[in-house]
Amino acid sequence: MKRQSGFTLIEFMVAMGITLVALAATMLAFKDATNTNQSVTLKSDLSDNLRAGVNLLEQDLIQAGTGIPTAGIPIPYTPGPASCLGSGGAPINRPNLSGGLTFPTCNVSLNAVEPGWELGPPITSPDSSPGARTDLITMLYVDNTLALNARMINEPAQGANPGCPAGTITNNGQTVTFDATCITFSPTGVQINPGDLIMFSNALGNAIQEVTSVSGQTLRFVAGDGLNLNARTDPQGTMIQLENTTNAGAPNGTFPPTTATRIWMVTYYLDNVTDPLHVRLIRRVNWNPGQPVGETIENLQFKYNFVDGVTNPSGQQSIPAGQSESQIRSVDIILGARSTNAWGQNHTYLRSNFMTQVSLRSMAYVNRYN
Repeated sequence: MKRQSGFTLIEFMVAMGITLVALAATMLAFKDATNTNQSVTLKSDLSDNLRAGVNLLEQDLIQAGTGIPTAGIPIPYTPGPASCLGSGGAPINRPNLSGGLTFPTCNVSLNAVEPGWELGPPITSPDSSPGARTDLITMLYVDNTLALNARMINEPAQGANPGCPAGTITNNGQTVTFDATCITFSPTGVQINPGDLIMFSNALGNAIQEVTSVSGQTLRFVAGDGLNLNARTDPQGTMIQLENTTNAGAPNGTFPPTTATRIWMVTYYLDNVTDPLHVRLIRRVNWNPGQPVGETIENLQFKYNFVDGVTNPSGQQSIPAGQSESQIRSVDIILGARSTNAWGQNHTYLRSNFMTQVSLRSMAYVNRYN
């Protein structure tokens, strides 16, 4: 018989062995490449979340204090015990995650920056038990893009200038009407919405109220607003203190020339309720619903650096005794994040922390010759 050519069993087994080794090496390299790609993607997403949150925080902190009186904007309050001034009636509500939080009762004004040490939810993550409570922060600044204060609401006539005769403020500040020839509310002009905060200023001082409704050229500030700023009976911090007075010193129901300015109150805190596995960084403007600006954030903390010309306390978590919010010159931001999913054979989460210091531009420069 003619001899048949082919592989022997030993040759076939050797070839199979070599093939399996090569295939295993290829699969291992592919798995490593997949893991590396997943790691890079998770790290990129993690960095994006941190960067997005920090960028907005920095922008708002840089603007904090713009156009805000040095001592803050007076709020409704009634003098209480000698050691502290408490709010008469309802205290001023503070935006936060779960509600029920108010600004410090010792405060008689809304400050450009208000620390909130451990007022946020605890640090939570899928692979560890709850940790220390996080912080929140509230800051105020003027909306310079809105020319609401270009003219006085009740601008008097002077020479050839007819003023703003149709502009009026009711005797308790509940209703304010703007003269359409001076300031026009329209989709293409000045836009005011319910929930906006308006600061009123004249030679007698400042006061702030929350818009509850808008009708044409008229804004209404009805008591019982979300922040409880529209008080009428407190002896301090209301629109009544901006009124002209009689010879006996009582408010007479009229106002000297008064301007209006829109104020942004911006609050940052963490939300671990909407999606407990992916905690979100929330940016909340005034009393409106908060908007997420960063996902899977695990930690949010702030430290404050003060300037008093003597001790200059730095790295403070809250307001030290003898200091005030107006003495804050810079803020340290500490933000921690983790990957959205577990990674690797051990199914662990990637984590990263970001720390930076922001100078409060509008509060850092002081006119020493004033």
